Amino acid sequence: MTHSELCEISKKWLLRPNSQGGHGCHVALSECRSGWGGEIPDSIGFRAATRETETVVVEIKVSRSDFLADAKKPHRADGEGMGLYRYFMCPEGLIQPDEVPERWGLLWVTASGRVIAKRGPVALSRNCGTFKAVAAAWQHSRDADRETWLLVRVMARIDDPDKVKNSINAAQREQARLANICNQQAEEIRSLRMARSQTGAGASAAGELPKAIPRKVRVPTVENL
Repeated sequence: MTHSELCEISKKWLLRPNSQGGHGCHVALSECRSGWGGEIPDSIGFRAATRETETVVVEIKVSRSDFLADAKKPHRADGEGMGLYRYFMCPEGLIQPDEVPERWGLLWVTASGRVIAKRGPVALSRNCGTFKAVAAAWQHSRDADRETWLLVRVMARIDDPDKVKNSINAAQREQARLANICNQQAEEIRSLRMARSQTGAGASAAGELPKAIPRKVRVPTVENL
């Protein structure tokens, strides 16, 4: 698997509920610059949990050399980097659980794309009622200012967040409308085929050819979309 493929998998994993083996983040981003110190998390998730905003960083490793070099990064010192929780993600078997630094989790990705939690809080609990107590021992000191800076810079890429949200909602409503049209037409086609089959059977019994059905199924044109 490539680095980019694992980044996409890690974002989906960050958004996955705890009951399904994820961290239940509300927002997940990949390869965003943090502004200083050279830190560019491969993936980072944000979760608004009670009074605290939790952050989860996932570092992607596709080679042994990359993993071994990670410890030399300046922002790896406790309190200098981002992520209240931190994980390494790699192809299955590339990194072993006993090689991972203290309080770091480990996620293996199988050839089929399935994520297996080998180490970390998600490997210990899939129950939201017990997860917080289990996860406390895995928390890092983190640079909250850097995390806030990253979020602000990402939001700055969007001209008007409310406008984008409204556009997405409008597109989803239009998609639902078109899907309803398609479903209605599929039902009409099914009914016409049944009617033609019954008409043909009756005509054959009487020794006559079935008459053509004049009704046509309307197909939406681009202008009508």
